[in-house]
Amino acid sequence: MDRSQTRHDQVAKVRSFNRAVTQRIGVLNSSYLDCGRSLGEARLLYEIGRDGADVRDLRAKLDLDSGYVSRLLRSLERQGLVKAQAAVDDARVRRATLTRKGLHEVAELDRLSNALAESVLAPLGKAQRDRLVAAMGEVERLIKVSAVAIQAEAPDSSEARWCVEQYFRELAQRFEAGFDAAKSIRVDNAELTPPNGVFIIARLSGRPIGCGSLRRKERRIGEIKRLWVATDVRGLGVGRRILEALEAHARRFGFRTLRLDTNRSLREAQALYRTCGYREVAPFNDEPYAHHWFEKALA
Repeated sequence: MDRSQTRHDQVAKVRSFNRAVTQRIGVLNSSYLDCGRSLGEARLLYEIGRDGADVRDLRAKLDLDSGYVSRLLRSLERQGLVKAQAAVDDARVRRATLTRKGLHEVAELDRLSNALAESVLAPLGKAQRDRLVAAMGEVERLIKVSAVAIQAEAPDSSEARWCVEQYFRELAQRFEAGFDAAKSIRVDNAELTPPNGVFIIARLSGRPIGCGSLRRKERRIGEIKRLWVATDVRGLGVGRRILEALEAHARRFGFRTLRLDTNRSLREAQALYRTCGYREVAPFNDEPYAHHWFEKALA
């Protein structure tokens, strides 16, 4: 079977799965869970939750058009379930909170959602239930992987700075003698801007979950720096995708060799580099926190 036929069969299977799931959980019904409202309204209530949420975060998390979110919120406000108003600490930010009626509604949605889940599991034997739950966990994990978006970002943007801060904080926790950015080899923002280099951010549901950067060291040699992945998404292959994205940028810049260094405490990073074709070489810089130096020739 050729590659195109395999992909065609895979696409058909995904579509079949989508149809089966949406029908089984009642997405096609105008009244989701017989609660009197659409799935969109029900999900928005759930995401607002008991603590409330910023509207911009709801849009990013649910990957919804701002106009559609506004219409859903207005409908929920008319029903007396939600209040949307300017945040206390920033008038530019709108924050949605549940009313007392909205809190009661979310509790009822939780009850109905649990009942739906029970109805899916109840007809199955124990072994089948275990298989289904395990398969659902794997599907959820892989769907999250496919939903990760990686794109170039200005290295001085607020989210880029936040990612680097998280990276430095983790290094300080994990390195045997701590970490002081002032003692490390300096990386200037100009070095991480095309055509000299690039800074990229990985996002899941609009939330930054990882970063990486590339800078030119010599005409044909690039250096990878600040590759970080948030702890709660490790194991999803995000680090590998960031590394592959940086390699793709390196090829566009005309680099023929990539280099990087790492600390001995970062064992999972070393494993990633080795499985991605990087080989350990002699030290090529005087980074005080480095114990291992790697290099890869780009095809």
